[in-house]
Amino acid sequence: MYRKAPKPPIDEVVSWRQSLKKLQESKTGQLAFREFLRTEYSEENILFWLACEEYKTITTSNEIAIAAKRIYTEFVQVDAPRQAVSFITQFQINIDCGTRQEITNSMSQPTLSCFDKAQRLIYKLMKKDCYPRFLKSEIYQGLLEPSEAS
Repeated sequence: MYRKAPKPPIDEVVSWRQSLKKLQESKTGQLAFREFLRTEYSEENILFWLACEEYKTITTSNEIAIAAKRIYTEFVQVDAPRQAVSFITQFQINIDCGTRQEITNSMSQPTLSCFDKAQRLIYKLMKKDCYPRFLKSEIYQGLLEPSEAS
């Protein structure tokens, strides 16, 4: 869990204000943002985005098919299961029905780009909606405070 992780250096935390991209480049930033999204019941956004980033690194067609099915089942399909997987409850991501249908159609022969449009939509949602609230959140503001060890 994030709260047990060591506090990152203040300059790193301050750098997260530059952009959502800068925040996501930091493992600690990802964890803090994920904790924030969990409090807003929208953790599936970062989990989907991260799953897509990992998916793009797959090199064999068999692995692509397996991973595509997992991402589709966990995040895309209508009524995606609300199941506990590694202590995470996962929900269907909020994308338009056209994008969802495009992905559904691609599942018979998934490619490394089959989730790209949905990933871009989720990124825009996080950037426009969640990220500004994260910067104002107690989670982020708490990381800006000097630690007791200083």
